[in-house]
Amino acid sequence: MTTPPDPARASRLPGRIVCLTAESADILYALQAGDLVVGVSGYTVTPEEARRKPKVGAYTSVDFEKIFALSPDLVIAYSDLQADITATLARRGATVLHLNQRSLRDILAAIAMIGAIVGRGAAADALIARLEGEWAAIEAAAARLPRRPRVYFEEWDDPLISGIGWVSEAVALAGGDDVFGELSDRTVAAGRIVAADEVARRDPEIVFASWCGKKVRPERIAARQGWNRMTAVREGRIHEIKSAHILQPGPVILRGMRQMAGVIAAWGATGMPLHE
Repeated sequence: MTTPPDPARASRLPGRIVCLTAESADILYALQAGDLVVGVSGYTVTPEEARRKPKVGAYTSVDFEKIFALSPDLVIAYSDLQADITATLARRGATVLHLNQRSLRDILAAIAMIGAIVGRGAAADALIARLEGEWAAIEAAAARLPRRPRVYFEEWDDPLISGIGWVSEAVALAGGDDVFGELSDRTVAAGRIVAADEVARRDPEIVFASWCGKKVRPERIAARQGWNRMTAVREGRIHEIKSAHILQPGPVILRGMRQMAGVIAAWGATGMPLHE
């Protein structure tokens, strides 16, 4: 027996959503709910349709008047860095969903939550199943590597920041060992600052860099003092992963994960020794 839709519940579903960061827009579009998005972050680059939506601000600063002019039923924020923005919106009467996903499991939970809120629960379940399947396939392919390379992922260059949770997990699924994996449970970026000489000491064999919207300059990385002795630098294995594909904790990270898996697979195909 099919349960008829509840008109009262349907009327409570948000019809106008402002996304203060890119990953919430990514999730909504992946759920085929992009029509609900009326405003986005200036850092939103995918999908193409989202880029054409009105911009309401950057990551840590927003135009409150522009947000309220869009008459949102819901504003979606992310991370501790937007806590003050959320508080201001709430004081001014906005309904706010504040997410803080820090792991792959958290990303799936955010998809499920947003799906339920906008009445796309079935689509969210399907998306979660697809992502889990894709991640498992990447992990299975990586299991065929002769051994796992040491990987350094740099999410910012000044100061050097590494070890963010979902990225560390993505590196592992792609076949690498994050040289700063012990930092992955630290939720605040200040707790994941690393010293340049310590990076060199851990001697990564592959460097991935994603500078939060800035263009990565591999030559600058290679020129750091003492890094010329690092295996990744000596072998020319410094690779940019676009921040839009890995640092936004939504479905799009599959693209960054695939890119890392491809680089690691190529490393494994070069006949790396089985032992150090």
